[in-house]
Amino acid sequence: MTASRGPTREELDAATGRSMPDIIAQDLRVLFCGINPSLYSVVVGHHFARPGNRFWPTLHLSGFTARQLRPSEQDELLERGLGITNFVDRATATADLLANEELKQGARSLEAKVRRYKPRVLAVLGMGAYRTAFARPKAGLGLQSETLGTTRLWVLPNPSGLNAHYQLKDLARLFAELRSAVDKG
Repeated sequence: MTASRGPTREELDAATGRSMPDIIAQDLRVLFCGINPSLYSVVVGHHFARPGNRFWPTLHLSGFTARQLRPSEQDELLERGLGITNFVDRATATADLLANEELKQGARSLEAKVRRYKPRVLAVLGMGAYRTAFARPKAGLGLQSETLGTTRLWVLPNPSGLNAHYQLKDLARLFAELRSAVDKG
């Protein structure tokens, strides 16, 4: 794929079921956890790369980054103590193509990853995915009462452009609450 155009239908179709490597290191401030990679992201090789995804603008507006990073600059997150992973590695056209059991298995894998890398906070991007994966049907946004080892759990809305319930300013405010809590220790 060239930088001047988006992926073709054939490239997107070929990305179905493929995975994305995590952006992860030991002892991160925050490990952001998406639901699963989009076909678009897998083709271009960057997390949250689909046009219309508000992850990168939200990180900037909430104060996690001094400027808005492009998806191609995702490795710069590690310098800021931030990382990215997913519940499910398998790329799909939409997250609703995942079975509930995949999310539950993803939570078990995620727990092992979190215990290995020990981020201060695991920020799950998607309340529905969190509720299903961790069997917490009444969970709300924000800091959760349970932890994974020493890692605190925080639930945020999914920044996908398909999530019309939250506007960019709302996402930025909620992400800023997380940033403020992390900065306070």
